[in-house]
Amino acid sequence: MNLFERTQTRLIRYAKINTRSDVKQTTIPSTAIQLDLLNLLKDELVEIGMEDVEFNAKNAFVTATLPATTHEKVPTIGFIAHVDTADFNSENVQPQVVSNYDGKDIVLNAEKDIVMKTADFPNLFGYVGQTLITTDGTTLLGADDKAGIAEIMTAMEYLIQHPEIKHGKVRVAFGPDEEIGRGADHFDVDHFGAEFAYTMDGGPVGELEYESFNAAAANLTITGKNIHPGTAKGKMINAITIMNDFMDHLPANEVPEQTEGREGFYHIGDVAGTVDEVELSMIIRDFDREAFEKRKEFVVEVVNTINSKYPSEPIKLDLFDQYYNMADVIQKDMTSVELAQSAMEALDIEPVIVPIRGGTDGSKISFMGVPTPNIFAGGENMHGRYEYVAVESMVKATEVIIEIIKRNAL
Repeated sequence: MNLFERTQTRLIRYAKINTRSDVKQTTIPSTAIQLDLLNLLKDELVEIGMEDVEFNAKNAFVTATLPATTHEKVPTIGFIAHVDTADFNSENVQPQVVSNYDGKDIVLNAEKDIVMKTADFPNLFGYVGQTLITTDGTTLLGADDKAGIAEIMTAMEYLIQHPEIKHGKVRVAFGPDEEIGRGADHFDVDHFGAEFAYTMDGGPVGELEYESFNAAAANLTITGKNIHPGTAKGKMINAITIMNDFMDHLPANEVPEQTEGREGFYHIGDVAGTVDEVELSMIIRDFDREAFEKRKEFVVEVVNTINSKYPSEPIKLDLFDQYYNMADVIQKDMTSVELAQSAMEALDIEPVIVPIRGGTDGSKISFMGVPTPNIFAGGENMHGRYEYVAVESMVKATEVIIEIIKRNAL
């Protein structure tokens, strides 16, 4: 079985299926189009010989079992990936294959003069001589997380075709809505039945992550009073002015574009409105739980301070937690991390243990009782027109999955 051909073919096929999620919808999944890929994966799992293949309509997860080939008692482990893509154009995705990459700028779309330049993306130099899958410059690629799906599927297929490899029971799950932070809300850990699991949802080769942000979202509705500007003195309440007041209170240097590593931030992601009403959406992130709580308290204090200036208390705040730092769970038992680390080292892959400046489904699943660190899937420049993945990276991720499963039975 050629892992290179299988992962490449699968990613291209999956990438062409539009699976963009929608945070504004409350259905499960948030968009019906995600079912197109979920149903395809269900059929494909059956075709390659997986057992217990199911689609759970309550949480929109497809799950399946790779039966054990050993009589020894070993932990049941799981591998998880999400089908949805991020908030960027995903209509008519046309993956482009760049064979034997020469280290130069890549013309993604000559007609529209869209070029991925090495000056802007020096990470390209690390892939000279490899086969890259890119976009055509008008959409994202969806390697986040369809590369992860391709890797899990190919690893399962490989192990089914090699029953002489001794391993324990393996569970896989493909689900929706990770990009909008809701995918794992209804994940059925009891039915999944794994002692620990991995999301195949990381970036470049070697990434092994068990620490994520603590995350909250804040939605502000600011109600103003629109009066004709000629007679507005003492009467008008400008919601836009109040919005600016709120934004001015936030630390200017604690934003995504000025933070890195374990530094937290406030991020205003969407604003819409008029003098009469403004809707503002933001997220709050920090690795440290105490600092995270203080950030939330600060937002509440700012809102209260501004509201105290007006009899009408114009700002209504909806503040809620999204997920927590999975290290709080995983550090209590590092078996899952140590197993993945040893598998990488056995394959001459240097583990790069870094905190995720974001979250994965594993952030929530870990707190549900299944420690779930995150492993690289290979993608670069995620969530936009310059996204790409090297097929060689996907092969290495597939080999890591196989090696973890093998070493789990030692």
